[in-house]
Amino acid sequence: MTKSLAFAAYLIYLPVVIALTWYVAHTLFKNARVFMLDIFHGRAEMADSTNKLFETGFYLLNLGFALVIMEVAGDIGTGRSLLEVLSAKIGGFSIYLGLMLFINLYFFFRGRRVSKERSAARLVLPGATPPEGA
Repeated sequence: MTKSLAFAAYLIYLPVVIALTWYVAHTLFKNARVFMLDIFHGRAEMADSTNKLFETGFYLLNLGFALVIMEVAGDIGTGRSLLEVLSAKIGGFSIYLGLMLFINLYFFFRGRRVSKERSAARLVLPGATPPEGA
């Protein structure tokens, strides 16, 4: 019975982490387009290409991590232990995925800030004082 419950754990774990990863990536990178357009000053082709590359890296990193931590160690003898193992695995992965989401948001906001600072610096004429907040 242990082997069948361990196999069931894998059959539940994999679709859940794949769906979670897809949902977070889809939401993040659909909304990140606005940041990318701002960072690349409205150049849609460059913004979309960069956003797609970030999205691909996000999938590779997170699905790779999900596969690395997939191993179910220990004895799964009951339905209760199956749920406990799955909640620990999926919960841990969800926390990791949330951290990755916030790290990506940090980079989007940072890129936007740097882009605005560079734009403001280009607008300042030699000898003139920069605008407040720049």
